[in-house]
Formats: sequence, C-alpha cells, structure tokens
Amino acid sequence: MALKIQDGETVLFIGDSITDCGRSGSERPLGNGYVKLFADLATIREPARRIRVINKGIGGHKVTDLRARWEDDVLRHKPDWLSVKIGINDLHRTLFYPPDAVPPDIFQKVYDEVLSLTAKRLPKCRLLLVDPFYISTDSRPGSARGQVLALLPDYLRVVHMMSRRYKTRLAKTHEMFQKLLEHHEPDTFCGEPVHPNLTGHLAIAETVYGALSK
Repeated sequence: MALKIQDGETVLFIGDSITDCGRSGSERPLGNGYVKLFADLATIREPARRIRVINKGIGGHKVTDLRARWEDDVLRHKPDWLSVKIGINDLHRTLFYPPDAVPPDIFQKVYDEVLSLTAKRLPKCRLLLVDPFYISTDSRPGSARGQVLALLPDYLRVVHMMSRRYKTRLAKTHEMFQKLLEHHEPDTFCGEPVHPNLTGHLAIAETVYGALSK
C-alpha cells in the first residue's frame, strides 16, 4: 500500500503522552514513539517524498486540553493531514479522579467541537482518528483494569462516531492490540496497559501507516 501523503505535504499528530514520547525533551522534535516510527517508515518506504511531520502530543492531556490549545497547536500550522489520538486520560480521570472527569458525553461534545472547527477553518485538511487502547485482558469486574475495559467501549463508540460524521480515516488501535493479545503476553507490547514499549509503538505506527495508505 502506498502512503497517500504526497511530496511536500505536512502531517500533524496531536494527543497525549503516547503521542508525546519525549518530543519536548531529549527526544525532540518527534519523540521516540509511534510518531517517530511513522516518520521513519515513510522515509524508508517513500524515499522520494519529502513529508513534514509535526508532533504536538502532551503527556496527561484530555480532549478538553486539546481544545484549549487547538488554535496554536493545530490550526496555525495548517496541516494537510491531521492525526488525533486522545481518550485514555479522559477515561482514567472519569473512573479514578472525578474532579477532573471527562465522561463520554463531554468527550463526545468537545471532540465534535474541535473537529467541527477544523472542518471550518481547514476544509482541505484530511483527518485520521486514532482510537484509545488498553493493553490488558483483565476483565474482572472488581479490578481497576476490569473497570477500564468495561468503560472503554463508550469512548471507542465516540471516536468511531466522529470518524463517520467527519468522514475521516480511522486507526482501530484497541482492536489491533486485542488481536495481538490472543497470541502474546501484554508485556510484549507494554509494561503496563497504557504506555507502550518500542514494540507496542511500532504496532501503532504500522496501524497508522496503514490507515494513511488506504
């Protein structure tokens, strides 16, 4: 599959710590996660193309945080392609830190706001939504991980709904990891269920690359 991003185009990635991956520190400017691996794959597979990659992930952010910085971190850059990966912090705060909660209905409202604004201000920008994932199979109702897995489908439904509404590309990373967990231990991809290791980031980068190649 050939990448749809053309020579001279810009792709901007925005999200939380999974996107960030040290992009503001020693690993600047792309971090050392799936964004950098995506850029590496593009360089290797499409060597004749000059694709500009921008990473605007910030650790700990929720969709409400993205809205607060959307003008500076997305719109002013006028990307040709925009990838949005958000949701797991919204879910965690809702379950375990209610004062900072972003429940599914608010998640949907704010996600819709930023995508609507993007459609109005950057009508030619093509979108990719990356759904949140949780690298665990612990579905016990009494466990913290079981609670996350029980609530996660509500957030996945929002992302998939937004993808249909705005006719975006969609990277189903949770489904991808759950299929991998049928054959491998979670530690293969992640020391804990949220922050992937290099193998996990490579799996995300391949999924994103595939979604941007259809």
